[in-house]
This record gives sequence, C-alpha cells and structure tokens, in this order.
Amino acid sequence: MSRMKLDDFDFDLPERLIATRPARPRSSARLLLAEGDGIADRHVFDLPDILRPGDRLVLNDTRVIPARLFGTRTRGDAVAKIEVTLMEPEAGGTWAAMAKPLRKLAPGDRLAFDAGLGAEVADRGDDRVSLRFDLEGDAFQEALNRAGAMPLPPYIAGKRAADEQDKDDYQTVWAKRPGAVAAPTASLHFDAPLLAALAERGIGMTHVTLHVGAGTFLPVKVEDVTTHRMHAEWGQISPEAAAEINATRAAGGRIIPVGTTALRLLESAAAEDGSLAPWEGETDIFIYPGFRFRVADALMTNFHLPKSTLMMLVSALMGKSRIDRIYAHAIAAEYRFFSYGDSSLLVPDRAAS
Repeated sequence: MSRMKLDDFDFDLPERLIATRPARPRSSARLLLAEGDGIADRHVFDLPDILRPGDRLVLNDTRVIPARLFGTRTRGDAVAKIEVTLMEPEAGGTWAAMAKPLRKLAPGDRLAFDAGLGAEVADRGDDRVSLRFDLEGDAFQEALNRAGAMPLPPYIAGKRAADEQDKDDYQTVWAKRPGAVAAPTASLHFDAPLLAALAERGIGMTHVTLHVGAGTFLPVKVEDVTTHRMHAEWGQISPEAAAEINATRAAGGRIIPVGTTALRLLESAAAEDGSLAPWEGETDIFIYPGFRFRVADALMTNFHLPKSTLMMLVSALMGKSRIDRIYAHAIAAEYRFFSYGDSSLLVPDRAAS
C-alpha cells in the first residue's frame, strides 16, 4: 500500500453479526482457517488437528478486573450519580479512570460505590480522572470484585448491561494476574478439554502477561494512520517463557500468539533475529502494513472493528487484499464478530508450508 488512510480499513458489517454472548461450550465457536491462499470453515475444537506437534501457542495470562463502577459523587450537600471505568494504576497509588459525567468532577469530590468502596478525586484531566481509593491491597481487590462490573466493550454494553455471567464469560480459563480492563478475547475460546487435547497432540503452551488497557477501545482519529499513537500497556515475558519460545524456534516449531495482545508483546520484546530475552515494561507498539514480524509465525484472533488498529495489525500479517477477502468470506458465511464472537487462525504464506 503506497498510502495508508483510515478509510482503507473500513468495511460494512451487518449489526446482526455482532455477538453479545459467547458460544457455549467455549471451544464450539467457529474458526476461520486462512492458511496461505486458502480459506476453510472449521471450529476452535479442531485446533489439535490443524496445528502441528512442536508448534507453540503463546497465551496472555492477564486477569480482567471488574473495572466498571456505578456510584454517587458528593460535594458538600450535593449528591449525583457517577459512572467510572478504571483504566490503570498510577504512580503514587492513584488509579486513572474514565468517568461519566467527567466535567462534573473536581479534585476533592468524594465518590461512593457498593461494598464499602470509596474514593476521592485527586485530579481531573481532559479525558480522565485520578482516583485515590480508601482501601489498598487485598481489601481493595475484594471490594472491587463485589462492587464492580466487567468492562464490556462499548458495542456490547450499548446493547445490554453486564451481568454476573460476564464475570465468567469475559475471563480466560487461565487468567492469573489482575490488571486488564479488557479481555484477550481470542483466548476466551479455550476450555479444559481443548487444552488437554492440545497438550496430548504435542503442542506447547507458554504464558506471558500484557495488561490490556482501555485504550484498546479508543478509535483512531487521524486520517493518516501512520501518525496514530497507541496507548501504552504493561507487559512481562518471564525467563521461562523466553526460553520456551526460543527453544521452539530453534527446533523448527511455529510460534502462534493467541490474540493480538500476546503478539504485540512478543514483537515489542524481540531482537532483530527474533530471539527473546526476559522482558518487562510498557509497550505502545503500533503494527500496520509494512511491519516486519520477527517472532509470530501465525495468529489466532477474533474479527475486529472497522477502522481499528487491530484491522491494521492483521493486514500487516496477511496483506491488505488477503484480509479483505478473509473478512468478505466471514461476513458472507455469517461468522459472529468482535469480543464474544467467533475466531480465526491466520497463517501467512511464509508459515503455511
């Protein structure tokens, strides 16, 4: 692509294809297999037959926190309703958060939520507030688990409220490290029987951590996509994870991130030759056509929003015209889209043979 404009990554999606609940069981979701030039309609439970012994899946073990809070704001004698979505912890013990109505908040305001969870507004910016909660550590996490709702993406939250079922549905079965405000959604398709079948087939699995931030939902606002700036997210690759991935590559196995979050973390940490060392820090890597992948040989991922950075990422992996054909097939075959929708396994030409 000589010039990359935002409209290049647009497509028409019938609203009926936007999933508001996941498939049950998880692994019964459909899987579009795009390998080389071919497209096949499969299911996620077919993965043990599709992948090769010696391949390695890379899984994000972040745990989504119930970051959406509904409560009241008190200033003097005035009380008003408030909605808050936590974004990330800040230096100094505060939390960055989105709030509605943001403009009605001021430093010093008191916020009260369920389960005894309270906070004070420490600062307010143009698009976020900083909150200082009354509780810390385990007490804070316990109160948040009781008071908070899962931060469902806007395209689901606009159709229905989050409920108790989402606290299970919007969490991977291996979720371990709290900190994400959005799920690594390709991983939501895995269940215990599928994991056992993959292990029996000789397919390796490695856990890494990337705490998915609220920036994942922010729209691209620039027409020249190359000038877009990503929201930074914290990630970590342990010494064990790096060693497992390097050993797989040395043995000729393919590295297949499950989800764009795992892929972005790997590519952020990779050396020029594709090798990995233990890594920890923040990444704002932005992957769009022209990017040279160093680690990922393929990608398992759900179907993404028009004009999103994730559409740009999959276009970089497969080629823009190829992705256009894949998405046209998905729409014609009525795959379910977005976070609770079906999935795809994208294997570019170089890794398909």
